[in-house]
Amino acid sequence: MIFVGGLPFSTDSSSFSSQGIEILVTLMKNPILESAARSFSSIEETKVSCSETSAPNKYVYLFQGEYATVDPSLVHYVGTDEATTCVGLVISNRVTRMTSVAHFDSPAIVDIGLTQMLSLVVDGNPSAALDVHLIGGFDDVSPSHANVISTSESYTELAGYSTPLCVKLVETMQKRNEKFHIQTLFVLGHNTKRDSQGNAYPIFHGFLVETSTGSLIPASFDRTSRCPDEIVRRIRVTSSYEDTSWNGKLLETYDTQTDRFVIAPCCWTSRQLRNIMMLQNPSDAEVLRLRSTSPYAEGPDFVETLRRTWNYFAKHPDWRESFPMKQPRIFERTADGDWKRC
Repeated sequence: MIFVGGLPFSTDSSSFSSQGIEILVTLMKNPILESAARSFSSIEETKVSCSETSAPNKYVYLFQGEYATVDPSLVHYVGTDEATTCVGLVISNRVTRMTSVAHFDSPAIVDIGLTQMLSLVVDGNPSAALDVHLIGGFDDVSPSHANVISTSESYTELAGYSTPLCVKLVETMQKRNEKFHIQTLFVLGHNTKRDSQGNAYPIFHGFLVETSTGSLIPASFDRTSRCPDEIVRRIRVTSSYEDTSWNGKLLETYDTQTDRFVIAPCCWTSRQLRNIMMLQNPSDAEVLRLRSTSPYAEGPDFVETLRRTWNYFAKHPDWRESFPMKQPRIFERTADGDWKRC
């Protein structure tokens, strides 16, 4: 169940055919959450670079489709970025400060994904108060359709990628028994700016959570901080869509008790390899058009990152080379804050 301002959330209107869209529209107009969104948008974005850290803090970084639950006694910060139509979700136990963060990229993984996130956060207490933040999912519909989610019963035909994901997240939280206290709802119109041609962009692509306090700030990460095992983890995002062992799930990435990255195995198919080889020759502009749900909103290194990933595919066509005997890839922290493979 959702709470806002300490009170149970409810909607009174009966004019919507979809309960989920009604919940989302009402939350987006809530004065408390509108004020929180304005406050969040006024915070200067922090640029995270592990190469510039003198006294290393302990970070956990998440890619698209991944989640991690962290213990504040072991991890200082957890975050994600590169979100356009994706939504970052933070759930934190007010008492224990156990914090789970996920980078959702599809409504199809919300039901099981929330269960995965909550397994360690609720700490055996389903009545625990949980602070919740949702960041990302900019308004990727055209300006002429910008009001469709509040005026049309057929919003799914025009609502792009962000709105259905936001709808599914709030609808699922409202139906569950846990107590979700939404503190930040920085999605859709709240996280959107437009240029002179009317093209929409996210205000922020990512965030960083300080686990000891639960505070949240906008953030972006460079390549040194998107670690460990960047390329293999990116490949899992693509290959997991055809790996039935991951159907409906967030990708398991991090072990909470040991503070180690445990990159669970994922297989890729010959069909995926053929498709990737076909994408080696097109221009950067064509790759951007073909591979992005929101080409205008991607970061400057989007295509370059794709090409680095495809090069790994080409050099390692058999997924068993990356996951021998179907075992996970395990990384532990070093004394200077880096990661080494076990």
